[in-house]
Formats: sequence, C-alpha cells, structure tokens
Amino acid sequence: MKQITANRRMSDVLLVLWAGGAALLSYSLVYALRKPYTAASFEGLTFLGSDYKVAVTTIQILGYVIAKFFRIKIISELKKENRFRFFVGSAVLAEAALVGFGLLDAPYNVAAMFVNGLSLGCMWGVIFSFIEGRKVTDILASLLGVSMVFSSGVAKSFGLFAMNELHVDQFWMPALIGGFALPLLVFMGYMLKRLPQPTAEDIALRNERVTLDGKGRRALFRKYAPILSLIFVGNFMLLMLRDIKEDFLVNILDVSNQSSWMFARIDTIVTMIILGIFTLFIFFRSNINALLWMMTLVVAGCLTMTYVSYHYETLDLKPVVWLFVESLSLYIAYLTFQTVFFDRFIACFRIKGNVGFFIAMIDFIGYMGTVALLSAKELFNIDIEWFALFNHIACAVGAVCTVLFIAVAVLIYKKYNRTFRTKELENDTCLNANYNTN
Repeated sequence: MKQITANRRMSDVLLVLWAGGAALLSYSLVYALRKPYTAASFEGLTFLGSDYKVAVTTIQILGYVIAKFFRIKIISELKKENRFRFFVGSAVLAEAALVGFGLLDAPYNVAAMFVNGLSLGCMWGVIFSFIEGRKVTDILASLLGVSMVFSSGVAKSFGLFAMNELHVDQFWMPALIGGFALPLLVFMGYMLKRLPQPTAEDIALRNERVTLDGKGRRALFRKYAPILSLIFVGNFMLLMLRDIKEDFLVNILDVSNQSSWMFARIDTIVTMIILGIFTLFIFFRSNINALLWMMTLVVAGCLTMTYVSYHYETLDLKPVVWLFVESLSLYIAYLTFQTVFFDRFIACFRIKGNVGFFIAMIDFIGYMGTVALLSAKELFNIDIEWFALFNHIACAVGAVCTVLFIAVAVLIYKKYNRTFRTKELENDTCLNANYNTN
C-alpha cells in the first residue's frame, strides 16, 4: 500500500513538472508574440488623428475581442484531437502578422496588429483545455496563470533590450522576438498534446469535462446567472485595469532612468508570491471551502488596491514599490478567475461542461471595456495623465469589485446549500419510501 501511495505521489509530481512547465512556458511564449510592441513609445506618430500607440493597442485588442467572442463557441466545442492543429496555426499566423507589421509602412501597418490579436485570442482557452479537470489542476492552472504576470514584464524587457542594446527598429522588434519564440511555442504545444488523459480519480474529484453546444451554454448560464453576472461585471473592470497597466506602463511610470529589466524583476517577485498562494489550494479537497477562500483572497486584493490607490500621495511610495503593490493586488484578483476558480466551480456543482466556456465569456466582456475606454479617449480627445488616471481607476475598481465579490461569495454559499440540501432530502425520501415498502 505504501509503495502504491508513493508511486501515485511521484506520478503527480512528474505530471506537475511536465504539464505545469509546458503550460507556463506556452503562455509566456504567446506573450512574446503579442506584447513586445508595448515597450515602444512610437513618439510623434498618429493614425487617423489618433495617437499611434493607442491606435495600435486598440486595434490589436479589437482583433483579440473578436476572437474572444468566437472563442465562446470554438473552445466550448473544440475536440481534443483538434487542439494541437489549432494551437500551431494560431501561433504561425501571429508571427506572420508581426512580420507584416515590420514590412508595411506606418501608420497603415496597424492592420497587421489586428490580425495578430485575432490569431491569439483563443490560445489561453486551448492551453487550459489540456490541463483542466485533474486533481492537480490548482497547481497547473496557477503556473499557467502566473505566466501572464511574469511574461508581461519579460516581453517588455526584451523589447527594450532589443531596441536599446541591439538597436533594432521599433517596428521590427516584435517580429524578431516572436521569431525566436515561435519554434519553442510549437514544441510546448506538442508537449501538452502528449499529456496523459485525466484518470478515474481525477474525474471523481473534479468532474468529467465535456464539450458544450449552444443549447448547453445557454442552459448553464441561466442556471448560474446571478453568480456569473456579478463575476462578469467585476472581471470587466479588472481586465480593463490590467490592460491599461500592461500596455501603457511606460507612459504611467518614467522608465528612462530604470534598467530594461525592471519590469521583469518586479513581475518575477509578484509571480512567485501568487504561485505560492494558489498552490496552497491543492490542499483543499472540499471544493466549496476552496471557492469561499478564493473569494476571501480576491476581496483582500481589491481592498488593498483601493487603499494604496486612494492614499498614494500620503503613502509617498517609491515608484517601484507602488508598482509592486498594485501589481500584486490586481493580479491576485484577476488571476483567481482566470485560473483556479472555474475549475473548482465546475467540480463543486458537478457541472457538465468545461472551463473554456466560462473564461471565454469573462475575457470577451472584459476586453470590451478596454476597447471602450481607449476609443473614448481618442474620440473625445482627452489629454490623459496616465499615472493619475491609473490610480483613480484602480481605486474605483477595487471598491466596486469588493462589493461585487462579497455578493458572489454569499450567492455561492447559498446555492451550494440549496443544491446539496435538496439532494440530501431527496435521498432521505427515497430511503424512507423503500423502508416503508419493505
């Protein structure tokens, strides 16, 4: 018996190293195809009267949002035998778009970034579909999720390094970095493809994951509409704030006197902290307890973000310290829903479906907020002081999300009690009926 237990533990460790490492590196490399351009300022350039960098960001996100919309259907219905082909095709198209960004004349090369965003909009869902529904998914999803934090800073740092040290043109810099990332990304996709399927124990603990057609998606949303609606609204605000931080951080903070690797250092520390916190959830066998503690964690992150943003003048924090605290608070809240929450939600309520549907929905709604904000900025020609804007939005988002997510925790608890109390009553009724019959 001891030998069997030891073998299972070793098998779990190997799976975490294999699947977790491949998932983390995969999405980090996706960022290398998507985010390096954010390190460039594109000063003095405009597109149809708008600031060129805002236009590039908005158009790329617009392609991303359209892909997210179709991802609701694509990822929900994507069969496992088609995942790898879809993965490789998306990556190749993204790099081709970056080459087009370098080849085409500015400002009309912004069209290439639309294709880049469109090609990468489904990658998160595809990668997650390889690792969901396992007893170690908390760890695997944590590794996948923190790759967002880590790779965002690294992508910017590589972009700055390529321009400042290698003197690569700002329009060709994204294609150069993407060219190095592409073959590695394809290899990581192959490693994910070779993962063993979930075991009987995995299915018992986390429920079997199945595809969802349109009818199934509508029925699922209706059943959990109050909970999901509040999460969608909160995530709408969190994702909008995250995109402002990621895409305009060089505008928010003066980085002229900072090392090219400052972003990578800060995000690495944030990554390790979040990974450590999320990994602890593997010790929660009770799915409802895990969900309630996740919501506690999210609310704590939102409250911290509000406090620091509201008191930033009084606190007089150094820019690096301010960036660290804001990043940690924001990503704890945002990544909870992008990684561990919905896998546990499905397991808790024994839902017939997959994580891809939920994350595709929150992403689509969230990115709509980013597009709306950037479009309004250009439409009304608003002169933005980025640091003050970020603090004002972070303060408001943290406060509103605190209220929303407390309500979500209450609704989950009530829904769980109603669902399983009803089942217990039904079981008791059946037992009494059988007893009386006998």
